[in-house]
Amino acid sequence: MTVTTPSIAVADPVFPGRWVGGASLVLGPLLLLTGVLLRLPFDFFFPAQLNAHQHHPDLMTVSYSFASAGWVLLWPGVVLLAARIGERFRELALWGGALTVLGLFARTFHAGVDHLAFQLVAVRGAESATRTVSETYGAFHVFSTLNAAIMGGWLLLAIGAYRSRILGPVRAVGLALASAMPLGVLKGTTPLSVVAAAGLCLALVPLGVAAVRSGPNPRAAAVAGRLLLLIAAGTAMFLFGQAG
Repeated sequence: MTVTTPSIAVADPVFPGRWVGGASLVLGPLLLLTGVLLRLPFDFFFPAQLNAHQHHPDLMTVSYSFASAGWVLLWPGVVLLAARIGERFRELALWGGALTVLGLFARTFHAGVDHLAFQLVAVRGAESATRTVSETYGAFHVFSTLNAAIMGGWLLLAIGAYRSRILGPVRAVGLALASAMPLGVLKGTTPLSVVAAAGLCLALVPLGVAAVRSGPNPRAAAVAGRLLLLIAAGTAMFLFGQAG
């Protein structure tokens, strides 16, 4: 009888490494699920999302920020998972990993459009912002060509993870459900959104924990030094970004 293990241990790749990749697999899905749940009370379509931002700006800003941060933070974990799949199935790893990362790029573009739309709400009000978004919603952009990648990449990764015995059938289905997450700009939450985000958590969070635990723990001094460096770099990047 074959036993499926959540281990994602490989010869610890320099990039992204088990610590960055493992943290990505834990934090990315959890942030995404949090963001999805925060906007659950509001209707899915963009007029309601814009109206919700006018009446609950802090809540909607946190919701969309968490969701977009979750998508961005997933990429190192996807690279690590693809490397693990590639030990046995190179083509599935190559195509699944590449398409999924390209899909994450597209979702980041969508997040930028969401941000601009919400700024229109703040400046001109929800009614004007809704009219502007409605008139420009179908405008061409190069990232629209990646819609298939947004959906297909997760399916290929799920198949590869299952065939590689990294994930069992239930958690592989959870990973595949990420392809059902609504795509495009100003998308609210549906029951399927919650299921898809929860499926990602079910599939990836244990892998992230296993990745972090798969090797020796660093010395306390090294951990403290890296944390201080991370805090300093993060603070400097935040201030630099706010300066424009």
